[in-house]
Amino acid sequence: MTPLNLLAKPWIWSWLAASAAFGLTLGLTSGRGAGELAYAALSFGAFAAIVGLGQMLVITLGPGNVDLSIPATMTLAATLALKAMSSNPGTAFLGLGIALGVGVAAGLANYALIFLLRLPPIIATLAASLVYQSFAIWSNRGLRIKPPAGLADFATGRFLGLPNVAWVGLALAIVVWVVLERTVWGRMLLATGQNLRVARLAGVPVELVRATTYVLVAVFASLAGYLLASFSGGAALNMGAEYLLMSIAVVVIGGTSIAGGNSNVPGVWGAALFMFLVVSMLNSYGAGAGVRNVLTGTIIIAIVIAASTRRVRA
Repeated sequence: MTPLNLLAKPWIWSWLAASAAFGLTLGLTSGRGAGELAYAALSFGAFAAIVGLGQMLVITLGPGNVDLSIPATMTLAATLALKAMSSNPGTAFLGLGIALGVGVAAGLANYALIFLLRLPPIIATLAASLVYQSFAIWSNRGLRIKPPAGLADFATGRFLGLPNVAWVGLALAIVVWVVLERTVWGRMLLATGQNLRVARLAGVPVELVRATTYVLVAVFASLAGYLLASFSGGAALNMGAEYLLMSIAVVVIGGTSIAGGNSNVPGVWGAALFMFLVVSMLNSYGAGAGVRNVLTGTIIIAIVIAASTRRVRA
C-alpha cells in the first residue's frame, strides 16, 4: 500500500492526529515521561474506545440513530455489579454477568421505546437514561463499594507492558471488525444503514438488526462501566457523564460516516487516543472542563462540515 493510498483511508487521520497530540504534549515536558503518557493514553483511551465501538454500530444504522443513554447505562451496570459483589473475593464473574445483563435489558428497553412507541432514537434513549440514572441513584444510596481486590488488580494491571483494559478494548475492536467485515449480520447492518427501504425489500430483517445493535451498544457501555468502576476503585453516579460526548466524538473523528452504512473500527481507537491526549495537553495548560467540551464540540462540527463538503464535491 502506497502512502497516498494509506492517506485515503479515513481512519489514518485520527491516528495522525493522535501522534501529533502526543508530540505536542511531550513538547510541554521537554520529552520527559513519554512511556507514562503512552500508558495512560492506552488505559483511559480504552474506555472511550469500548463505548465508541458500540456507538459506532448504532450510528452505522443511519441518520437519527444514536444512543444517549450510554452514561446512565454505565453507571447503573457498575453500581449493581459492585453492589452484588460487595467486595467479596471470587465474585468478579458474578459482577460481570450482572453488568452485561443490565446492558441487555437497557438495550431491549431502548429499542422497545423506539419500535413500539415510534419515538426518535435520540428522544427514546435520552428519556430512558433518566430512568436508568434514577434507578442507579436509588440502588446506590450514597455508598461507594469497592471492587474485589482481584478484579481491581486486573483492571489496573498490565500484560506484556500494556494495560489489561487496553487488551480488552483491542480484543473487542478485533471482534467488531471481524463481525462487520466477515459475517452476514455485519453486511446486513451496513445495508440497513446505506438504505433502509432497499434493505427491507431485499429481505434483510431490518428490525432484528436494529434491535441487536441497540442491545450491543448497551452491552458495550455496561462492560465499560464495569471495568471503569473496577479501575477507579468504585462506582460514582457521575462516572459516565464524560462519555456521552466522547462516544460520539471518537466515532466521528475516527472516520465513521454520520450518514450511516459505513463503519471504521481502527479509527475509533485512534480517535480515543487523540481525545485523551488533547485533554492531557489542555490540562497541562490549566484549561477547565468547559474549555475541553467546547473544543470537543468544535472538532466534531468541523469534521461533520468537512465530511459534508466532501460528499457534495463527490
